[in-house]
Amino acid sequence: MKLAKRDQRAILLLAPLVVILLIRLGVGDSGAQVAEANVDTVDMAEKKLAKYRQLAATVPGKEAVLKQANADVTAKENGLIAADTAQQAQAQLLQVIREFGKKEGIDARGGEFGPVRPLSADYGEVTVSVQFECGIEQLVNFLAALTSEKQLLASSDMRITSANARQKTVLVRLSLSGVVPRKLVPEQQKGLSPF
Repeated sequence: MKLAKRDQRAILLLAPLVVILLIRLGVGDSGAQVAEANVDTVDMAEKKLAKYRQLAATVPGKEAVLKQANADVTAKENGLIAADTAQQAQAQLLQVIREFGKKEGIDARGGEFGPVRPLSADYGEVTVSVQFECGIEQLVNFLAALTSEKQLLASSDMRITSANARQKTVLVRLSLSGVVPRKLVPEQQKGLSPF
């Protein structure tokens, strides 16, 4: 089909008008989309800002809780045996036993150092065992005095047998444990049992 000259001229004149019209319509829609996107972005930014302000408002409260928790941990860790090595911690533990023993008239000589074991992810346990002979009232006073010690100590094993029925003395084997930082506990190789 062949177009007439008149139709060809009309198409040539209308074609640029149609292109201009399409361009204007496209830009108009793009402008509306850009304006709409800017509104969404501003709304979203305002919501994010409000959220960040809420988070920032909670920071002082969280810092206060953290400060209190650190103070609690520090207060509780005052009872740890402070030493550079596990052997020094065991020697301090033995010294505590001897000092309290002297106050009660108990001669706690010697001492066996037990294995250093992990107590938790952050702490370890050192153990010292001593053997002595004393009266039952001396033993009770000795154990009561141990509870007043500021260090975290506990008797982990105690064996009491009769030593002299006439003098009413008992033979005591006492194992005392203390808490140390985990860094003093030697690392165990995997697959090896400590027993």
